[in-house]
Amino acid sequence: MENEIIYRVSPSVTNDELNKLFAAAWNEFESTDFRPVLKRSLAFVCAYHSQRLVGFVNLAWDGGSHAFVLDTTVHPDYQRRGIKKRLIEKAVEAASERNVEWLHVDFEPHLQNFYDKCGFKSTQAGLIKINFSRGRAARF
Repeated sequence: MENEIIYRVSPSVTNDELNKLFAAAWNEFESTDFRPVLKRSLAFVCAYHSQRLVGFVNLAWDGGSHAFVLDTTVHPDYQRRGIKKRLIEKAVEAASERNVEWLHVDFEPHLQNFYDKCGFKSTQAGLIKINFSRGRAARF
């Protein structure tokens, strides 16, 4: 079916495909090499329409029982079609299949309702921003 969105867990995906998706979806995105990130990921989920990458989510992993949802992205032409929710559902399935006990996500306040609907529960968490300049870490 031509209009069908296909979801694949950890497929072979190129930097070019990911950079095109992220450039379309995020303001001021700078081209990056995704290979080191994907190599260390627990899994990642890609959404395709007619073999075109239209959505992505990454699962980072601590090597134990915790994984983290990162970089949830849907091409602007494909937003508001349920793709982001399905990416998260597929990521949850992938984490479960890999025996992850806790799945974490950080998000901006306007996404609270979305992640609530995906089954996440709000918790308190700490954060420290680390900037690297001149080879030294500086905490703010």
